[in-house]
Amino acid sequence: MKRYRIGVIAAITLTLVAALPAWAQSYPGRVVRFVVPLSAGGAGDIVARTVAAKFSEMWGQQVVIDNRPGANTIIGTEFAARAKPDGYTWLLGVQGSLAINPAFYSKLPYDAVSDFDPVTQLTRYGYVLVVHPSLPVKSVRELIVLAKDRPGALAYGTSGTGGSNHLAGESFRLAVGIDMTPVAYKGSAPALTALLSGETSLMFDTLITSIPQLKARRIRALAVTLAQRSSSLPEVPTIAESGVPGYRFEAWQSIVVPAGTSRGIIGKIYSDALKVLALSDVRRKLVDEGANELVGSKPQEFAKRIRADIERYRRLIRDARIETR
Repeated sequence: MKRYRIGVIAAITLTLVAALPAWAQSYPGRVVRFVVPLSAGGAGDIVARTVAAKFSEMWGQQVVIDNRPGANTIIGTEFAARAKPDGYTWLLGVQGSLAINPAFYSKLPYDAVSDFDPVTQLTRYGYVLVVHPSLPVKSVRELIVLAKDRPGALAYGTSGTGGSNHLAGESFRLAVGIDMTPVAYKGSAPALTALLSGETSLMFDTLITSIPQLKARRIRALAVTLAQRSSSLPEVPTIAESGVPGYRFEAWQSIVVPAGTSRGIIGKIYSDALKVLALSDVRRKLVDEGANELVGSKPQEFAKRIRADIERYRRLIRDARIETR
């Protein structure tokens, strides 16, 4: 099945490349800047660096990472939105910058839809619901019972109000009808530290950061938020199969470019991104070690995904009565 999938990707790629105008096929003629609106070393940065290195090898032209973190990804995202639409500035578009921020902030210095042209969704990934070992629950059902017995007593850590794992927690809370208290920290790392110390009871964390702590038995996994079990934690059920039918919460990383970038250049980046995602060492790095699922969606498909997610988060933020900014 995997060989068949890669073969299909290769066939699609050849067709796309043949259809590109000659000038687009000669792109890039100089260094490409890949803006990452996150700090170096995190999950998104790892995806960007892995992909950029393969583009550089393929093209014989450097694709350099430009980390511009801050203000819930707003700083780096605004910088990319204002760049010249010539194909030499890319943005690692993440769920927070392109879907959550438009739903959470009343004013942004960029428009997630009109200021960018989507190239492709690179990955999707889920969260794992983890608890401190002292919490007397070993399943989602037991957690729900405990939370209903102690309304508001269970505190869960988040990377900040409006962050992805905060919304994962709120969507779960609404889905099962319980009352939990979110505690905002300045990032996921301090939130995980708080859980490890017992300061909070639970957390929705990325798999890549939780897995080492799970192996050390410093926290306990109850379920993952994806529609299917993760290959990184195959023994851990999904929340949906744990008694919450239909529940799913996933995040993603992508490539987008400033609006107005030529269709030919977007097509070339997209077709070569498919080649990159088909590489075995990229799969090993991002899937086996990074707990991602590779996507490679078409630009039009990803554009629809962005719009749909913005509306979904607007509804969630409204229903959870989260104060917007």
